[in-house]
Amino acid sequence: MGYHTSMEAIQPTWSPNDVLASSGGGGGGGGGGGNGARGGTNNPRSHIGTAHDASSAPKQPGLIPNPRPTIAVVHASVGSGHKVAAEAIVQALEQMRSTLCERYPAFPGDMQVELFDILDFGRIKFDGNKTASSFTGWTRPYYDITWRYWLTGRLLWAGGTVWSHLMFPRFTQWVRETQPAAIITTHITAANCAVGARMISRQSFPVICVPTDYEVEGMWPHLYADLYCVATESMVETLLARKVPEANILLTGIPARAEFRLGYNRDEVRRRWNIPLDRNIALVLAGATLRQPYVRFREILKDALPGLAAQENLHLAILTGCDEDYHTELENYFASHGMNNAIAIGYTEDVARLMAASDFMICKPGGLTVTECLCTETPMLLVGRAYGQEKTNARMLTSLGAALHVQTARELNAAVRYLSAVPGSLTAMRSTEEYLRRPDAAMRIAAASLQAAFGPVEEARTSRNAKRPLLSFYWGHQPAHTR
Repeated sequence: MGYHTSMEAIQPTWSPNDVLASSGGGGGGGGGGGNGARGGTNNPRSHIGTAHDASSAPKQPGLIPNPRPTIAVVHASVGSGHKVAAEAIVQALEQMRSTLCERYPAFPGDMQVELFDILDFGRIKFDGNKTASSFTGWTRPYYDITWRYWLTGRLLWAGGTVWSHLMFPRFTQWVRETQPAAIITTHITAANCAVGARMISRQSFPVICVPTDYEVEGMWPHLYADLYCVATESMVETLLARKVPEANILLTGIPARAEFRLGYNRDEVRRRWNIPLDRNIALVLAGATLRQPYVRFREILKDALPGLAAQENLHLAILTGCDEDYHTELENYFASHGMNNAIAIGYTEDVARLMAASDFMICKPGGLTVTECLCTETPMLLVGRAYGQEKTNARMLTSLGAALHVQTARELNAAVRYLSAVPGSLTAMRSTEEYLRRPDAAMRIAAASLQAAFGPVEEARTSRNAKRPLLSFYWGHQPAHTR
């Protein structure tokens, strides 16, 4: 069932890997602006071509079968990173489709790309972003233990239909009637629902998993997904220890949107934002859609401001995201304390340009934030205690020399003085970032997904899809890394 079976004859006439270079090589399909200080885009439809978000999905079962080959990119609105990564993949798919249609007449030009939030299909409606924010307070240590230790040892999660039966039957119904060519997922909930829906509907389309941090948590459907697109060799080792076949792992990087791989004129960007040309610019990511995840970061920043104000060769550009109250609070502080080496910037689509025009970034170690810094070769100064996936992100960056990590205002001031006084430190960090950065990640994921969707169906995939367990666990090898 599905489209990939009927399109096997297309395979000899085209290869998506052949068009990576001619498609621009990396990022996404252009357009779209910045990430709005981790707030995502206000209107995803404004820059992702013919893709649709989940609000356009039918709200009831009984869907009309879709005769066009469809690739679904599914995220979960639990923090903005999963959605931003999904949007980058959609951009890349749209760009690659256009290129393939021009070069290979046999390619299905009527292919459509759907962008969904899996939480919109749930039996119970809840705000994933607010739920995620609840793990940024006193519950952080418990979340840290869960993320790093739950099913990450020898006992592992293989996959199953339980999520689809209990919470997401509407998504299964969409899969049953649409018969997608492939489903690409950027969150564990989406991945498990895709695997479960495929089992229940007895289809054979590939499920591609794209973790958006620099380690693989334990709840990915390890044995029932068809491809893992990961960011580092360390993640490859993690999956190999979990008995994921090496043929099912692809080192691509984490997908970032196209604007984060473009070059910009630093002086022109600084003039546009009235930022001095003769000072070290620190871009501070201090806001997003929700306030709660940045409460502790802002407390440290507030305590550090007097010391930062005294550094004559420094200028701060502080992104406040959608939080107008915090934006006003900062402006009042600057005025009342005579702090003239800082500006507050609200929601903006210019984040990629601001990163490229800055000397270094002060931020939390979120997966997409880190990736965008790597793509723009912006050195990072990570702030605050890190938990869960942010701890693994910070550990990876600092161990390789791509970032510094501080936890207090005193340490922040000292680190900024060091970066400003020793230009060679920034140069060294950029050299490491050059090694880590993979700005073409979205295009590589799109190419691999198209290959899986429209290429021959592997026997291993057919064998996996014959099984439909409710819950499936298994024993893995000794974990590759200390958790």
